[in-house]
Amino acid sequence: MTPNDLPLATDESGLTITPPDEMPRDADEPTTETMLREAARTAHQNDKFPVVALGGSAGSLAAFEQFFLNMPSDSGMAFIVVSHLAPDQESELAQVLQHFTTMPVREATDGLRVRPNQVYVIPPNRDMSILHGMLLLFAPTQPPGRRLPIDFFFQSLAKDARDRAVCVVCSGLGSDGTLGLKMVMENFGMVMVQDPDSAEFDAMPRSAMATEFVDYVLPAADLPNKLIEYVRQPSTRPRREEAESSARPAHALQKIFHLIRAQTGHDFSFYKRNTVFRRIERRMNSHQIREFTHYVRYLQENPPEVEALFKELLIGVTKFFRDREAFDHLKQRLLPLLRQKPADSTVRVWAPGCSTGEEAYSLAMTLLECLDGVERTKYLKVQIFATDINPDGIDFARAGLYTDNVVPDVSPERLRRFFTKSEEGYRIKKEVRDVVVFAVHDLNKDAPFTKLDLLVCRNLLIYLSAELQKNLIPVFHYAINPGGLLFLGPSENLTGFQDLFQPLDVKWKLSRRTDTPSSLSRLANFPFSLNRQHTQPSPASASGPMTSNSSRKEGAFATLVQRVLLRQYTPPAVVINPKGEILYVNGRTGRFLEPAPGLGAMNIFDMAREELNYELSESVHKAIAGRQDVTAENVKLRLENGVQLIRLTVRVLEESEQLAGLLLVVFEEQPTSRKLRLGKTKEPAPDATVQALEKELQYTKHRLQTTIEEMESSVEELKSTNEELQSANEELQSTNEEAMTNKEEMQSLNEELMTLNMQYLSKTEELSQAANDMKNLLDATEIATIFLDNDMVIKRFTPPVHRIVSLLPSDVGRPITHFANTLRHENLAQDVKLVLDRLVTVAANIQTTQGEWYAMRILPYRTLDNYISGAVITFTDITDLKLLEVQLQESARFAESIVETMREPLLVLDGQQRVLASSGAFAKLFGLDATSIRGQLLSELDGGAWRQPALRQRLEEALVQGSPPFEDFRITADFPTAGPCELLLYGRTITSHGARTGHLLLGVAHVTAG
Repeated sequence: MTPNDLPLATDESGLTITPPDEMPRDADEPTTETMLREAARTAHQNDKFPVVALGGSAGSLAAFEQFFLNMPSDSGMAFIVVSHLAPDQESELAQVLQHFTTMPVREATDGLRVRPNQVYVIPPNRDMSILHGMLLLFAPTQPPGRRLPIDFFFQSLAKDARDRAVCVVCSGLGSDGTLGLKMVMENFGMVMVQDPDSAEFDAMPRSAMATEFVDYVLPAADLPNKLIEYVRQPSTRPRREEAESSARPAHALQKIFHLIRAQTGHDFSFYKRNTVFRRIERRMNSHQIREFTHYVRYLQENPPEVEALFKELLIGVTKFFRDREAFDHLKQRLLPLLRQKPADSTVRVWAPGCSTGEEAYSLAMTLLECLDGVERTKYLKVQIFATDINPDGIDFARAGLYTDNVVPDVSPERLRRFFTKSEEGYRIKKEVRDVVVFAVHDLNKDAPFTKLDLLVCRNLLIYLSAELQKNLIPVFHYAINPGGLLFLGPSENLTGFQDLFQPLDVKWKLSRRTDTPSSLSRLANFPFSLNRQHTQPSPASASGPMTSNSSRKEGAFATLVQRVLLRQYTPPAVVINPKGEILYVNGRTGRFLEPAPGLGAMNIFDMAREELNYELSESVHKAIAGRQDVTAENVKLRLENGVQLIRLTVRVLEESEQLAGLLLVVFEEQPTSRKLRLGKTKEPAPDATVQALEKELQYTKHRLQTTIEEMESSVEELKSTNEELQSANEELQSTNEEAMTNKEEMQSLNEELMTLNMQYLSKTEELSQAANDMKNLLDATEIATIFLDNDMVIKRFTPPVHRIVSLLPSDVGRPITHFANTLRHENLAQDVKLVLDRLVTVAANIQTTQGEWYAMRILPYRTLDNYISGAVITFTDITDLKLLEVQLQESARFAESIVETMREPLLVLDGQQRVLASSGAFAKLFGLDATSIRGQLLSELDGGAWRQPALRQRLEEALVQGSPPFEDFRITADFPTAGPCELLLYGRTITSHGARTGHLLLGVAHVTAG
C-alpha cells in the first residue's frame, strides 16, 4: 500500500487529516499532520461553550420574553428554544422572539451548527436533537397527543454537551421535560426551573421540581443573572452528593427536628422525608445556603427562621367541599347513622388537620343538611372538633371570614343559607360557627377525641411516615364509636388494618368501624397513654361500688348477653362469631380453654383443649349449617385430677339484631364416676373400640368431603369472579387508556392553541402599535381626512375634519351625505361616486363659507391585496398659499401700473423674453398698443424688428446666467412706425428681497433716427 492509499483520518472535531507523505523534512519543521491536529484542537476548544435549552408549552412565550429581555447578547452561550407548536401551521415564534433580543434568532434547519450568542427555535411538526454541536430534525413518530419534544431534545443535549448542558423548564401543561432533565443532571449538567408562582401554567415546573434534581427555581426574569453567574463561576453550583450522609446527613436533619420541637413543641420526625427535604431545601435556597450543616447553624443563630421553617412544613392545601362527590356519598352514609341516634343526643365529629377551617365548616354544613332529612321530632346536637398544629390557621378558622374565591366551591344555595356577604368577603353564619370548636392539637402526641360518630382525616396521612400511620389507624379505631364512620382522602388507605374497618365506599375511602378484641393492643406503641384522658366521673350505682370491668358489663352488648345467660345457663360460656373469634367470656373457662402459643389471638378453635377439638368443631359446624342448637353429651376432658365428663352445647343467638348471627358455647360439667375419673374402668371391648373409631373416621370422611365440596365450589366461584374481574379490569384499562389518550390529545391541542394564541397576541400588539403610529402620524400632519367605504359610509376620520364637516366619534357608520359641510362645492357626493366608479383621482381647490381654502383630493382606498374598499378624502389647508397668491397678484398689478406710468420707454420681460408690461412711452414711440403686446415674445414685436441674435444672446445671459446689468447696448433696426433707428438699450434684472425673480427690465436710453 502506498502512502496515497492510506485512509483518511478524522479528528474528533470533525476535521479530515491526510496521511503524512514520505518526503524528508527538517526535524524542526512542523508536519502537515501536526498543523492540522493543532487546528482541530483549537477548533475543538472554541466549541466548548454552554448550550442552553429552554423548554416550554402553554404560557411559555411570556417566560421567553422575560428571559431574553434580561439576557445580554454577548453571554457566550447558545440558546435553543423547544416549544409545543401546532403541527399544521407555520410558526412565527422566531420572529416574535427577535423582538426581545438583539441576538440573531432563526428557525432551526437540518444540519445547522450551533454557535454562541445565537438563538435557535424548533420548527413545527419536527423532533430535534443535537449531535457534535449540529442540530438534526426528525419527522415525529408519535401522535400529537403523546409527543414529548422537550424530553427528546434534553436527552440528546445531555449526551452531546454533558457538563456544558443547561436545561430550563418554563411554563406549560403536562410533564414534558421531566425525564430529560434527569439525564442532564446525570451528565453533570445544570437544571433551572421557572418559579411555578410566576408561571401562567405551573404543571411542567412543578413536575420538574418533583424530581428533586433542580438546581435553581427562580422567576423567568431572574434566570439569566443566575445562569451567567453559574457559567462564570462554576463553583457556585449547589452541591448534591449522592450519599445521604453528606448531602442530607441524618444527624443534621434530626438536629433540625430538635430545633423545631424545642421552639414550637411539635415533632416532624415522623413526616415523610421527601416532603420534609423539599421544604427545607426551599428555605435553604431562599437564603442561598447549600449545605444542611450550614443551615442547622443558621437555625441556631436565627430563631425566627425556625418559626418560618415550621410554617413551611405545615400543609395548608384545603378548600370548601373538596371532592364534592365524596361529600355527597358521605351524606348518604350519615343519614342512616343519624336516624339510629337517640333523641336529644350529640353527634360528635373530629376533623384533625383542619388547616384554615374550610373542611370543618364543610362538614358542619353537610351535617346540618342531613339533620333536615331526619325526623323533626328527634332533636340532635352537632359537635365538631376541628384541630390543627398551626395556631395561625386556627385563628383564621375561628374568624370564619373568607374571600370571594369560595364562590366556585360552594353552591348558591349554601352561600345563601350558611354565609353572609360583606365588603371583606363571605362570613360563616353563627348557625355553623356554633357547632364547630377549633383547637390547637398535635395528632402525634396529644390524646384523641373519643366517642366519635364520624372522624374525617382527609389528605393528612399522605404526608406522614408509614410508621406513624400504623400507630394512628388504631387510635382512630379507638376514638370512633362502634358503627361510626372514618372518612379518609382518595389517596389514603387502610392497608394492614382491614380487620378494624369495613369499607363502605372504596373510591372515596369511607369506612365503618368494626369490633375486634385486638384493637386496643395496637395502641401500646403510641406516645400518649390512655389513662391520661380526663373522663367524667360516673355516678355511683345504687347497688354498690363498680368493679374494674363494670363499664363493659353495663354496656348494651354485655347487658343482652347477661340477660340470656341468667335466664337459661349458669355454667361457663363464651360468645363467638362464625369464625370462632371470642367476643364475650362468662365465668371461669380456664378448665376448657387456654391461650394458644404465638401472638395473642382470641379464637376458640385455637384455645380449646385437645380433647374438645373434635366435638367443638363438629358442634359449631352443625349449629351454623342447621341454624339450630347442638348438644354433645359425655365429652371426656382430661384434667390434672383425672377424667371429667362435660356437656358441650352450641346455641344460635337470635334474641336481638345486635346478637344475630353469633353463637353461645356452654361448657357444663356432668357427674363422673370415681372409676372413670381415676381411669380404673375396664378397657372397652375391641368391637366397641372399633365401632367408635369407625364412627369417628366416618365423621371425619364426611367432614372432609363436605370441606372439599365447599372448597371446590368456592374455587369455582373465585375463578368465575376472577374472570369477571379480569374482564372488567381489561375493559377499565382499555377505557382508561382511551381516556388518557383523549386527555393527552386535548392537552396537546390546548397547548398548541395557547402557543398560537400567544403568537396572535404578539401580532395584535404589533398591529396596535402600528395603529397608534398611524394615528399619531395623521394627527401630526393636521390634514383633515375622511375614510369612506363603498357605500360612502364613514369608517374613520381625523380631528381636523370638524372645521369642514361637523362630525363626532359617534357618527362613524353613517353616510357622508347625511352631513352638511362648509364647502362652497355642491358636488362632493358626485365626486366620491365618480372616484368609486371609475377609480380615478379628483382634485380641486375649494373655499369654505368662512373664507378658508383647502386642496381637496379624493382617492380610491386600496387594501394590501389591491382591493378597492372605499375612498379617502383629504383636505389640505392652503389658505396661507391663497393669501400669498393674492398678494403676489396685487404686487404684480402694482408693479405693472408703475411701469405703465413711466415717461421712459420700458419693457418688463420674463424668462422666455415675453412682454409682461410696457410703458406708455414705449408704445407711443413704436406705435404699439400697450395692452395687445402683453404676453408676446420680444422677437415678434414690430414685425420682427427686435429679432436680433446679439440682443437675444445678451438678454439670455442676463436672465438665465445672471450676468451683470448692461448699458448702452446698440442695435439698429427698421421699425414699421418709427422707421430706421439706432437704439441704445440698457437692462436691469429685477430682484425681490435680494432674490432673483427671473424678470428683466429693458429700457431705451436714446433713439437716433436713421
